[in-house]
Amino acid sequence: MNQQPQKETKSRTEQKEREFLMAVESCQKPIYYFVRRMVSSHEDAHDICQNTFTTAWEKWDQFKGQSKISTWLHTIAYREALRSIEKQQKTSSLQDQHANTSNDFPFDGDEILKELNIAMNALPEKQKAVFILRYFEEKTYQEIAAITGTTEGALKASYHHAAEKIKVVFQKRNT
Repeated sequence: MNQQPQKETKSRTEQKEREFLMAVESCQKPIYYFVRRMVSSHEDAHDICQNTFTTAWEKWDQFKGQSKISTWLHTIAYREALRSIEKQQKTSSLQDQHANTSNDFPFDGDEILKELNIAMNALPEKQKAVFILRYFEEKTYQEIAAITGTTEGALKASYHHAAEKIKVVFQKRNT
């Protein structure tokens, strides 16, 4: 009689592992590229992604399915990235951040992408995240609202301001 509950527990654990591995497999690259655009180095992005998936595993039973798994994972990644950026800002000067801005970006040699990365890094963190999620990740404002905990109206304004600031950078470049 004792073996039945053990079988059920083992089965639930195996199910949890399968679901989690499927989520990691489908979301790993989008999460990495989102985080990579938020931070200045591959190593930081890798650490944040690792923390994201560790947190997701620890809280897997708390996921209620009220949003898509990808949205939930992006929310965790967003918070982890903000924590990392805040920690980095406390330990390094603004000059150090600018020196490391685009040297490690995965698109070597592409000047426009390097300049876009520099322009994005000059944005306030919230605008930067909204711009990345909308422009690169092609998330809807509703999905971004779920990730950031911000209203859709505020997100639209943040995206507009971010796009305008980036536009100014490129206009200055062409003059």
